[in-house]
Amino acid sequence: MRSMRGRTGTAVLPLHWGNVPAWLGARMASLGRVITEAIVLHYGRDEYLRRLAHPYWFQSFGAVMGMDWHSSGITTSVLSALKRGLAPVEWELGVHVCGGRGQRSRQTPAELLAVGDRVGLDGAALGEASRLVAKVDSAAVQDGYDIYLHGFVVADDGKWAVIQQGMNTERREARRYHWLAEGLTSFVDDPHKAIDGLPSAGQIINLTDRRAEPARAAQVALVHEGPDVVLHTLARQESATRPALVDETLELPFHHDVRVENVSARRLRSALIAAHERGPVDFADLLLTPGVGARTVFSLALVAEVVHGAPARFSDPARYSLAHGGKDGHPYPVPRRVYDETIRVMKDAVSRAKIGQSDRLAAIQRLDAEARRLERTTDDNDESGIDVQSFIAGERSRSAKWGGMTTRGPVG
Repeated sequence: MRSMRGRTGTAVLPLHWGNVPAWLGARMASLGRVITEAIVLHYGRDEYLRRLAHPYWFQSFGAVMGMDWHSSGITTSVLSALKRGLAPVEWELGVHVCGGRGQRSRQTPAELLAVGDRVGLDGAALGEASRLVAKVDSAAVQDGYDIYLHGFVVADDGKWAVIQQGMNTERREARRYHWLAEGLTSFVDDPHKAIDGLPSAGQIINLTDRRAEPARAAQVALVHEGPDVVLHTLARQESATRPALVDETLELPFHHDVRVENVSARRLRSALIAAHERGPVDFADLLLTPGVGARTVFSLALVAEVVHGAPARFSDPARYSLAHGGKDGHPYPVPRRVYDETIRVMKDAVSRAKIGQSDRLAAIQRLDAEARRLERTTDDNDESGIDVQSFIAGERSRSAKWGGMTTRGPVG
């Protein structure tokens, strides 16, 4: 997944409250860790940071971990899961998650200093970058959203990605901002990799847009030369300084249930067939697991996409919630037995790869390769009989069998 210069798009993020239950938080931390390790093993730390800076991938990452597929809560929960899950391996992996929500966000500079001291980085400079990123999105980008979350992910070589989020309580909406150090030459001239939020929220006053350079110059003039000069300049530069709307690229709906229009049935079909075809070849032992074997291979196929998938495959984040459901019961309760099997297989694959035995990790990669092959050979208008609602209904009917759980408790 190559990085993109400039913004990658916008998305509606309904503002959701509440906490992640302990039974899900522990699983999210485990799955987030092994997915991170798999990406770093396959593609390196630079690529992992690029993924974090990609808003579609980030939303899909949270959805495959069992969070509410469309909500702002994915941002907080994913960063918390990564911070907790990577803690035991961060020095081995060379990836460190700093900051967080509320008070934790204000601890970011101190955490960066600690990382810098241990690995030989300029922690003070990283802390300054953290403060500048926060200041740009809270002051230079005036969009009506108050920043309340700041996550700074830094690698041992000093490269970093930032994910931060603001809320607008009147609209009950959130906007997420993605930053990537790679290719960043200025904090005040078009620095964003992506801004996620609400297209209908109105104009965004983005003083970091390169088209707003005259506006920045006018503000400096206000300090040095007084308001008369500024008013004259603004009159001449009105068209040049008018703020631009962020381009619409992804719009996450407010409804909780996963509907047909939220999922690419063609891609779902490809994942199902890939699991069916590769499972008996690569996961024969897993298929012997009573009740969950074949179902786990399907979940692994979606996890494999998160590890290996091309950017275009993340345009329907709701599809990834079909791996492990959602804590609020949408699209269906979290199948804990399936989730645990997915984690077990991924942990085994990563552990074996670390000692040079990459057979199981390669088998997971083949799931993604097969799904992509099938998608390329399917006509865009051919949904091949995949009924998304029937699939969801089937998962709901088997929830009790697979240890289904929601924030309200066990199913059945």
